[in-house]
Amino acid sequence: MEPPFVLLIIAAFCAIECAHGLECYVCTNQDANLGKCLQTIKTCEPGDDMCLSETSWGSVPYWSQGAEKQYYISKRCANNNTCVRTRNKYMGLCTHIWYEDWKCSDCCRGDRCNYYVFLSGSLAQSSAVVLGLCAASVVAMGQLLWT
Repeated sequence: MEPPFVLLIIAAFCAIECAHGLECYVCTNQDANLGKCLQTIKTCEPGDDMCLSETSWGSVPYWSQGAEKQYYISKRCANNNTCVRTRNKYMGLCTHIWYEDWKCSDCCRGDRCNYYVFLSGSLAQSSAVVLGLCAASVVAMGQLLWT
């Protein structure tokens, strides 16, 4: 007895999906979530099942009096143990205080899930726009319902 055609298609799809590795955006110490951080994609090694993003805020790598602070963004493939270790390592440093140096990390599961990073200027700006649009939508819907 031959298996139904649908089962063969499902089996083929599963085989392709299993052979396909996780894809993450990768970059190192970029000053914005642009360019390399949004264009460089890596197929992760078999043991890596998460995408890791690290965001830090601080002075330029070399010391200079009155140096301005900026974001540094790094993204890479990782496994769960690396994510937990990195998160625990930076938990005390993840203060988001503008006048102090800080570093935070975040992990996610899924192809290219680390497209966005938290607290980058462009993301924060986009979030404000989205929140504004959502608030305007709620007000508009309220007016429609009560008229």
